[in-house]
Amino acid sequence: MGDTAGGGAASSAATPRRGAAAGRGSRAPGAAADHGSRASDTAAGRGSRAPDTAAGRGSRAPDTAAGRGSRAARAKPPRAAQLPYLFVLAITIGALAWIWQGGIQHAKEGTLALAGAMFIGALARLVLPKPRAGMLASRRRLVDVVCLAALAVGLLVAGLVLPIPS
Repeated sequence: MGDTAGGGAASSAATPRRGAAAGRGSRAPGAAADHGSRASDTAAGRGSRAPDTAAGRGSRAPDTAAGRGSRAARAKPPRAAQLPYLFVLAITIGALAWIWQGGIQHAKEGTLALAGAMFIGALARLVLPKPRAGMLASRRRLVDVVCLAALAVGLLVAGLVLPIPS
């Protein structure tokens, strides 16, 4: 009976209170032996994982330079993929500059050029696969094509309806 009471008291004294250190994040395997020490808290990083060096649960092989380079190459699209977007952007900027410089006299031509740029963008998004479409591919293909085509039709109607200034 003395052993049970003594063992119970000793084990409850060595066990930290709930919420003090045991329930707040995981610790490194070696830091669990010294519960009350501040050094073990800072070495293991309170609430964070200590880096795993052994191949065990939750660990993975370290990244090598070749692996990191190939992963970055796969994640980053080639610069040529942005050409359709840049082409549409250039036509759009040119049409807006045409309207800005020419005033009301060039509004009709500029609006029709904007409609043409949007049609080109819709066609490029429809034909090109997602990796080659670049920034033209912001949503699903159908949504992108419908939005660009609707904008193009609206600009085309507006350009055709505008009266020719005298």
